[in-house]
Amino acid sequence: MQLDVSALGIDLAALAPVLIVGGAAMMVLLLGLVVDAKNGWVLVSFSLAGLMAAAWSVLAMGGGRVAFGGMLAVDGLSTFTGLLSVGVAALAVLLSASYVERVGLAQPEYYGLLLFGASGMLVMAGATNLITLIIGLELLSLSLYVLAGFARTRLTSEEAALKYFLLGSFALALLIYGTALIYGEVGSLDYADIARVLREQGASTTALLGFGLLLVGFGFKLSLVPFHMWVPDVYEGAPTPVTAYMAVGTKAVVFAALLRLLVTAFPTLSGEWTVILSAMAAVTVVVANVAAVAQSNLKRLLGYSAISHAGYLMMAVVADGSLGSGAVLFYLVAYTAMNFGAFAVLVAVGEGREERLALEDYAGLARRSPWLAAAMAFFMLSLGGAPFTAGFLAKLYVFSAAVQGGFLWLAVVGAITSVVAFYYYLRVVVAMYMAEPREKLVLQRPSLSMAAVVVLALLLTLQMGILPGLSPSMSVLSALLPGI
Repeated sequence: MQLDVSALGIDLAALAPVLIVGGAAMMVLLLGLVVDAKNGWVLVSFSLAGLMAAAWSVLAMGGGRVAFGGMLAVDGLSTFTGLLSVGVAALAVLLSASYVERVGLAQPEYYGLLLFGASGMLVMAGATNLITLIIGLELLSLSLYVLAGFARTRLTSEEAALKYFLLGSFALALLIYGTALIYGEVGSLDYADIARVLREQGASTTALLGFGLLLVGFGFKLSLVPFHMWVPDVYEGAPTPVTAYMAVGTKAVVFAALLRLLVTAFPTLSGEWTVILSAMAAVTVVVANVAAVAQSNLKRLLGYSAISHAGYLMMAVVADGSLGSGAVLFYLVAYTAMNFGAFAVLVAVGEGREERLALEDYAGLARRSPWLAAAMAFFMLSLGGAPFTAGFLAKLYVFSAAVQGGFLWLAVVGAITSVVAFYYYLRVVVAMYMAEPREKLVLQRPSLSMAAVVVLALLLTLQMGILPGLSPSMSVLSALLPGI
């Protein structure tokens, strides 16, 4: 007797990317039993092959349908977010290939956790039910908790994992409590049902409280002020490729999930959430950019930079409309390229088991490694929003969406804080090109995989800034936007 899964509403094709990445993660763990640590390229190759297969399945799924009783959507937004999630995971694997061997972290569990985190991102990409959203979010978060503390010989790594786990658990509790309140009031956790009940019956105090708790949970995951205090310590203590994976992957998928949640489940509460989120966006960009000015550790600096970019992204979310949605997705791709590139340079400048993270370590880098210094300078300028870079167009689209949405004051705040941001980004450039090195540092030749990440990030950042219409990622975005 054969079980007809289609009769149960189970669309396994919609879950194919998740199954492929999850299966690849388990195979990597099994391969670790027979592959010597010196042959880490086998694990890297298998991980990349699994991610490539997942990317193909994301593109092959098509769109315009829901699966698993309406709990998972296959549409333009899920396709775009799924491709971005797979791309982020592939960059993290490439960036980790030589790093883990250099610092003594070459374990199959490392790559397995990266892949399990990617499977969580893929679940979140199409979540149209709060339970599905929480499952995907925690699959990603649990992987990151362990990865943050993977450098067990460093106390800062252990501290990072503990802080991230404790505060993440607290945020999860609030998220689940908010979900329970909404279920008690609406009787369903499907986005469509929530929107229908709120439209017909209005929002009660219980529903508003539940929605507020959901925003608090998202605020922690997106590191919005005042839920941002964990970011600098966790980013500093975690292994650098993990920091890049955490900074880029989490923001990309959580912002996409928040965009779907607000537009699909809570459109009737737009008056409430636009006020709350616009205030959080303004406070976030002000606090993060001012705090970043005082940082001399580059991972902490990039941590506050990540907080500020979350604020800029939230401006586009608040703006709503097709321009706001498009600005969010364009910004996510640009942020992925320039942020991964910057972290790749941090990895390349490291020496042995030591990570060179102090600003003074980059003094005179232009004379020791001109191409690394040039790449880092370009990424810093792009993060600041200099013309002819992806960061410039990303911020331009965000501010345009804010103005079009009636939030001129928010765009003004964003523009002013962008000027402040240029100061601390230019500090890095000045140190590399104008400061004298305090000690003689011999840079190791970057590995092929590490150089590939820097070059790919550099090309994408440059192309999106000069010819965004010709960028492959933007071609995909333009094709998928009608389905979002």
